Amino acid sequence: MSDLDDMIGMVVSFCEERDWDQYHNPKDLAIGISTEAGELLDLFRFRNGSESRQLVESEGSREMVSDELADVLFFVLRFAQMNGIDLREALRSKISKNAEKYPVDRARGSNKKYSEL
Repeated sequence: MSDLDDMIGMVVSFCEERDWDQYHNPKDLAIGISTEAGELLDLFRFRNGSESRQLVESEGSREMVSDELADVLFFVLRFAQMNGIDLREALRSKISKNAEKYPVDRARGSNKKYSEL
């Protein structure tokens, strides 16, 4: 069993113990991903690059960042599990698509969108 499978198992156990399957439809799980990502983003609001780095590196605030990131991961794992999405395969496929959009010879060192390369 992989680390990913272990994480999904933790999420499934947590939710089943609370009888939450009934609330975890695609729409509500997608809302959960977005909401938690927004809470992560809010920690960085109005901070410049170095302040953002300090937020992640500071022991006190690092826990807040870690908690919000874990909330996002929770909802991503739950969405995939409830909807039969193989995250390993989804990531492999998406990286392959992105490799076509962002060929190394044109994208290396650039932050431009693929349509601007």
